[in-house]
This record gives sequence, C-alpha cells and structure tokens, in this order.
Amino acid sequence: MPVAVWLLPILLSWANRLWGLAAPTPEQPCPGYDEYAKYRNHEPFSEGRHRLPYQRPIEKCRKFPLPAVENTISRLKNKIADPDLFRLFENTYPNTLDTAVLWTGFAWENGTRGRNTDEDLAFVITGDINAMWLRDSANQILSYLPLLEPSESPKSIAALFRGLINLQSRYIKITPYCHAFQPPPESGIPLGTNFAYHQNKVNPPYDPEKTFDCKWELDSLASFLHISSEYYNATKDMGPFTRYRWVETVGVILDAVEAMRTATYTPDGHVAPSGYTMTGITNRATETTSNDGLGNPVKYTGMIRSTFRPSDDATIHQFLIPSNMMFARYLEAASVIMSHIPTQGATNLTTHMRTMASEIRAGITEHGIVHHPLFGPIFAFEVDGYGSRNLMDDANLPSLLSAAMMGYVSPRDEVYLNTRLFALSTENPYWMHGNTLSAVGGPHMGPMKGWPLASIVRAMTSEDGSGEEVRDEIKAILNTTDGLGLIHESVKSWDDKDWTRHWFSWANGMFGQLILNVERTRPFLLEQSFQ
Repeated sequence: MPVAVWLLPILLSWANRLWGLAAPTPEQPCPGYDEYAKYRNHEPFSEGRHRLPYQRPIEKCRKFPLPAVENTISRLKNKIADPDLFRLFENTYPNTLDTAVLWTGFAWENGTRGRNTDEDLAFVITGDINAMWLRDSANQILSYLPLLEPSESPKSIAALFRGLINLQSRYIKITPYCHAFQPPPESGIPLGTNFAYHQNKVNPPYDPEKTFDCKWELDSLASFLHISSEYYNATKDMGPFTRYRWVETVGVILDAVEAMRTATYTPDGHVAPSGYTMTGITNRATETTSNDGLGNPVKYTGMIRSTFRPSDDATIHQFLIPSNMMFARYLEAASVIMSHIPTQGATNLTTHMRTMASEIRAGITEHGIVHHPLFGPIFAFEVDGYGSRNLMDDANLPSLLSAAMMGYVSPRDEVYLNTRLFALSTENPYWMHGNTLSAVGGPHMGPMKGWPLASIVRAMTSEDGSGEEVRDEIKAILNTTDGLGLIHESVKSWDDKDWTRHWFSWANGMFGQLILNVERTRPFLLEQSFQ
C-alpha cells in the first residue's frame, strides 16, 4: 500500500484536531453541534474584518427546517450592508431551529407506545445542556413569533409552538415547582443525568426520569403563560387550550403559586407550611437556601415567593420583582384565553387569574418601588415585605431592564426610566464595564462577566431616536464573539477571549429578534458599517 494512502486518515485526524470539524459530506453522519460550534474553520467566511465562519449545519443536519426563516434570512441579506453583521444574523437567528429542536412528534394515547394522538409535542433543549428549561425553551421559540401564522401542518412553526405548550403543560402538572425536564418517552431520546439530584433535598420530591432539575423559579410558570398567550394572539387558535388539559394546568399553576404567597410565620408565631423547600450540598451560596430550605423570612404582600432567580441562583429576598412583574403580566394575558372557554370551571379560573394579577401589581407598587438617592423612585430587584430590599439587576430574563419589553410598564414610565438608568450604571453592583463589553451581568458567572443577552435587552428597550444606543450595543456584541460568529452566555469586560458557552441558543435567537426589530423601527442602522 502506498504511504500516502494509509497516512491520509492520520493527517486528516491531526488537521481536525488543529483546525476543527469540517462539515460532513452527504454520505457522512451529522456531527454533534456542541463540538461543531467550537471551531472557526467553517467556510465561507464573512468578508469583514472579523472573518466570521458559517456556523449553520448543512441542510440534512438541521433539526427543524422552516422556509419562512430561510426567506427572512434572504430578505435581510439585501438589507444588512455590513458583511460581519449579516453573518452573525445568519448564524444566530435560525440556531434554535437548526440545533435545539431535538424532537417533534405526537403524544401517545394513554401513554401506550405506538398509539399516537393528534397532540403535538416538541422537545427543545437550551443548547449545550441536553434538557428542556421551561423559560429557555419558551424564549427560544418566541424568537420566531413574527413568523407565526395558523397552520395544521406538523412541520409548521405553529405546530412547534403547540408542541412546546403541550409538553410544558404535561410537565407542569407533574411537578409545578420544577424548571428543567427530561425528554418525553415518545421521543426515544436517552435521559440526561444531573448529578445535583443526589446533592439536593427538594420537597415535594421529584422523579429524575421525568424532571432534570428542580428549582422553584416563578418565571418558569410565567413563561408557559407567555408562550400560550402569544400563540393565541397570533393565531386565535383555541385548539391547544380546549382539546387537551391546558385548563387543568392553569389550575395547577394557581394552586402552586398560592402556596408560595404565604408569609413565613402564622399569626400565632409558628412557621407556616411552604409549597416548596430546597437545600443543597454545594460550595456555592447561590445553589442552596437558608433556614433549612425555607429561605429568608417574608411578610404577606400579595406577591409570590420565588426561591430561585431565572439565573438559577437563590434569591436573597424571596419577592423577586421582575418575576412577579412577568407573572402578573402574562396571567392577565392568559386570562383572555380562559375567558373564551365556556365552562364554569374556566369562568372561575378567569376570575382567580385576574384577581391574583391585580393583587401582585398592588404588592409591587406598595413594596417594590423604593427611593434611590441618585435616581429617585426605582423598582427594587427583591424585597421581603419587612422593608428590606436588594437593589441590583441581573442579566437573565425577566430582569428589571426587561420590564418595558414584556409590557408590564410603558417604556416611558418614570419609575422604569429611573430603574433603567440605575441598572446601566455603576450603582448596580452587577453592572460590568470595560473596554471589551459593558453590560449587566450577575452572580451566576460572577464579577467582570457581562452578558450579551443584557446588551440585546438594552437595545430592544432603547428609546433613543438617533439609534446611537442600539448601534453601540450591536457593535459591542459583534466584537465579542471571539471569531466564532455565535453569541456567548457571558464575556469578560476586559477580554473578549474569556467567555462562557459557545452554544447558547436563547441568546442567539434574541439577537435575531433584535435585528428584525431594527429592520422595523430603525432600518437606517442596517445600512451602516460596523467594522
């Protein structure tokens, strides 16, 4: 055998290690995207100074092809003048559909293998973690809301929305206090392993074959209400809400949150029962709670306690204002769906939803607005009803910065504008600023790590008519991909090569949303150079 013949595979293997994974040929199996996305060798490169690689899988390897997304990319190609910015949009906007929609299909009848119903299901992973977060998956799919229209096709974006609503509904009924879930048995996908299961003591206990992790985060249930209401508003399709068990799920949600509205102490001084408790064996304070899982004490305020933040970090004071804002906002929105269901039970739930939302709003107004010596009245991040408050903001959504984006307040609301100024200043202990990236961060990744996700939210909530603030944020994000052409979870404020997560689908999708928002509101920015 000639030397070159047997040496060629060895040379190719070495080249692969040095320069990364090549795209597969049509005859080869698809590489795992977790590995594929680590490398910068995927041609063709963009023609700007960043020379960003093409990070989409080849067509046969894309999980959920959608012509509407391809048409959107083609349309924007003619509108985005900067080649690096277009490449970043081209890589990021379809990222969830290309890589994170791990399975779509139909529910089994009464759990019987092979006997399919017409109930759509969709399992959407967060990216490099093989589990479905309620919050992340909802936000990932909501990136495609502008493309949503009624359709019965199982290959449509409408079916993807329905599938996610139905699967989230299933899991919420099983464990309403949990936030991350295993693939459904219908999918045939192997279960993931979370070693924290053996280190945490959670009550109520959960089944690790159905639930991946169990942290009580109020925004997880708010995310289910959010995607439900957005699907209904876009399609007016009542099918997912009347044909399956959506009404029952909302009832479970209301029962779960009512159990977390109570004060820590009863009037006679005893400790009141809590719907959820959790302690963990860990070397990170944010991964466990005080007082044997109860958390720090609270008074009744009408708001809902959240043991953990959307960052998966433990709260200090359990009335987490951004999550209560989000829950109230989408409880109101989902009550519109409930009001169209002609049963007495649905009528009762509609009243309950609207009453609770009103009480939460009153609690935020009374306890969540505090005076800051520099900014005047602002929203606190967390309060306890006793007068204690935590003044900060975190990059994860919902955040105080996102309050206007989610429609809780007007973007011109005085308290919101004051809060926005606070969050984007050094008075916010988690404002990370430097010559590489200046953005809100949080304790999840720690000091000096700004989150591009927060930069996206800043741009999407900007009222700057000149577009300068939006332009600055887009440029900062474009300059901090470290040549990968994908959005990272966090980036060190002074070093763009120090970052976390090369595959973070939620942030990728939201960047696409930002560009579509710019196309609608400030199209002149897309004509500019970001070099």
